[in-house]
Amino acid sequence: MLPTPGAGHGLVTGRSVVVTAAAGTGIGFAAAQRFAVEGARLTISDRHEARLTQAADRLEAEFGVRPLTITCDVTDQGQIDALMDGAVAEHGAIDVLVNNAGLGGTASVQDMTDDQWSSVLDVTLTSTFRATRSVLRHMIPRRSGVIINNASVIGWRAQAGQAHYAAAKAGVMALTRCSALDVAEHGIRVNAVSPSIAMHAHLAKVTSDELLGELSAREAFGRAAQPWEIANVMVFLASGYSSYMTGEVVSVSSQHA
Repeated sequence: MLPTPGAGHGLVTGRSVVVTAAAGTGIGFAAAQRFAVEGARLTISDRHEARLTQAADRLEAEFGVRPLTITCDVTDQGQIDALMDGAVAEHGAIDVLVNNAGLGGTASVQDMTDDQWSSVLDVTLTSTFRATRSVLRHMIPRRSGVIINNASVIGWRAQAGQAHYAAAKAGVMALTRCSALDVAEHGIRVNAVSPSIAMHAHLAKVTSDELLGELSAREAFGRAAQPWEIANVMVFLASGYSSYMTGEVVSVSSQHA
């Protein structure tokens, strides 16, 4: 029997939270839901305006409060800066940034094009750097803030056809550790979650049943995670319960290598 999300505990009540790539059915939207359950004031973004509006509609119907929505292509620094500035203008500050944006794909190294490599690195790794740099303009003067990056167990272990994605996620892990040391003196914490497989509708559509079964079988519980199970760890990392944690990559999986 699958566990259920459960009620909130007010872990981030009143805090301003920005979630990138929050439209759709994956970890980003689940994070927005769980932060809403825990009382956050939400700003959600995505490059797909129609899907972003649908996500806001769902959150408003579920919680009675409509999140701020700002369309953002995370490969564009100007749009990222506008996202952060818009969230601050609306909510007065950004207490938590969830860098969720990422791009996958499958290609063997010998056949991978420069464009395939570059696009995955740009969306998955470089955008995390861009958004981190941008939000720090607002967090450093306040000497407060939490940044949560979405990494992956594939940053630790090998998988055929995933050199670009694995390199990007390993980069997110390294960025997390190094940037945490850069900003610790300002009272800002930077951590990451490292999921394995989190089942949602889009993943099921673009991944074969055979591969999904193989990846799920590797897990200790013999199943994929639900997106909200990853989001719960993000909420923990945003909350006061993790006040002494920074530079950590938390595996939300039994897999480390």
